[in-house]
Amino acid sequence: MRNALKTIQSCEEAIIVASFVIMVIATFAQVVNRNFVGAGISWLEEISRYCMIYMALLATELGLRDGTQISVTAFTEKLPPRARFTLKALSQVVVIVFSGIVFATSLVLLQKQIAFGARSAGLDLPMYVPYFALPLSFGLIALVQAARFVRLFLPEAPGGSAGEGGAP
Repeated sequence: MRNALKTIQSCEEAIIVASFVIMVIATFAQVVNRNFVGAGISWLEEISRYCMIYMALLATELGLRDGTQISVTAFTEKLPPRARFTLKALSQVVVIVFSGIVFATSLVLLQKQIAFGARSAGLDLPMYVPYFALPLSFGLIALVQAARFVRLFLPEAPGGSAGEGGAP
């Protein structure tokens, strides 16, 4: 399971980096084109927007996984270890349930986009491509957070830390 998660996370990070690079290049080209040529190219703005959507949604999972999202810990740090562990487990359950609901809802939305056959204005791209960012990111959030939740309850591996601080 750990190797599969690492592979998924590597793919996720590659998509984030590629999205960022494409977004920066497209935005730079659009700015240069508008200021020096005097005309905008609509598909550059569109691809930049779609890359930003993918990058932001996938980075949400990255921040949750690494614990780098903004949080206020003044209250939780004052709790006893067992209560802190319970609150951490409960918060992960809330994230998993919310992500699962958004994932299921976004699949319905994606199916509608495929059925309608709508295309983007600038790139003539099927609209299910940008909409795929929702089930991809929230599916990954639910999957990775569920794995982290399970690891909360696993005993610590010999010679290293397996869980996220196991039950006290």
